[in-house]
Amino acid sequence: MSSDPWGRVDETGTVYVRTADGEQVVGSWAAGSPEEALAYFERKYEGLVVEIGLLEKRVRTTDLSAKDAQAAIGHLREQVDAHHAVGDLDALRRRLDKLVETVEARREERKAQRAKQSDEARKAKEDLVAEAEQLAQSDQWRAAGERLRALVDTWKGLPRLDRKSDDELWHRFSHARSAFSKRRKAHFAQLDAQREEARRTKERLVAEAEALSGSTDWGPTAARYRELMAEWKAAGRAQREHEDDLWNRFRGAQDVFFAARSSVFAERDAEQAENLKLKEELAEEAEKLLPIGELKAARAAFRSINERWEAIGHVPRDARPKVEGRMHAVERALQEAEEAEWRRTNPEARARAEGLTGQLQAAVDKLRAQIEQARAQGNNAKADKLERELEGRQALLDQALKGLQEFGG
Repeated sequence: MSSDPWGRVDETGTVYVRTADGEQVVGSWAAGSPEEALAYFERKYEGLVVEIGLLEKRVRTTDLSAKDAQAAIGHLREQVDAHHAVGDLDALRRRLDKLVETVEARREERKAQRAKQSDEARKAKEDLVAEAEQLAQSDQWRAAGERLRALVDTWKGLPRLDRKSDDELWHRFSHARSAFSKRRKAHFAQLDAQREEARRTKERLVAEAEALSGSTDWGPTAARYRELMAEWKAAGRAQREHEDDLWNRFRGAQDVFFAARSSVFAERDAEQAENLKLKEELAEEAEKLLPIGELKAARAAFRSINERWEAIGHVPRDARPKVEGRMHAVERALQEAEEAEWRRTNPEARARAEGLTGQLQAAVDKLRAQIEQARAQGNNAKADKLERELEGRQALLDQALKGLQEFGG
């Protein structure tokens, strides 16, 4: 009979293993010595130790599922419980029991981790939905569209939730994207319609601008071009492929007109500058008639100057008041001389002047006699009053006498 601390072989060749519950039969051995029997079953025990060790390592270091781990533990436990090995089987059972606890703890840990990941994924998807629903109302078409596409990529990288929750959130997310796409499509359709209307309006403006480009009705045409420009700005932009071409045609037509007008105005300005020089010479010639001497000769000379003046064309507008004012001054001097001559040679006017002078002289003489009489009577107050009245009549008389002198009297 042979034995070791964990087993023995009796004289019949039966192999036993010692456990906490007593000896258990391992098997029979008839092929060799008892030592060989124990060694054989001890090697089987070592095999179990190695397998359990490997399983412990897999549970500890890999993502072995709890289900697979439990199956492996069950398989090993069956081998241990079968008592087909010699060794500390109770220790192996304790290791398997502890491994069960480890697997269960790992399962709970993973369950909690999955729950946390699920909560995080739910929160992330709810945030994506909230942002998508906000972007659905945006008018920043390019930026919002790019952001929505980025949100889709982010969504795809998140774990799935339970089907009901995931479907509900995806429905809201998809609906927000569809709402944005619908609004953007409507906006650009309206924009296209507006640009098409702008194109038609600008083609009409271009046609009118090109028709006016050859006009020589400078003022009204320039005013119309200003109106066309205001209409152009109010029309808005046409499609990009039409806008630049239409503008080049519109601007080109204006350039043709204004270049022609500038050329004509430059020629006119040169002509008017020459006219100004001629009129300044005539004004200087007319001013030499002042002061008016012999009226008839002066009148004839001014008439000649004025005829030459009228034959000259326009002068620059800003110079016109000054040069015409010089001629008007000479003309007024002639008119005043003619009026003085008329008064001097008019018999009726002379007679009226002489009559008025005679009346005033008689009134003055009468007042002087009354003053002398009042002084003689000692009535100084009356005399003073009459003297004040005399002063006024004398002033009128002096004025009348001056007027009479104009008639040569």
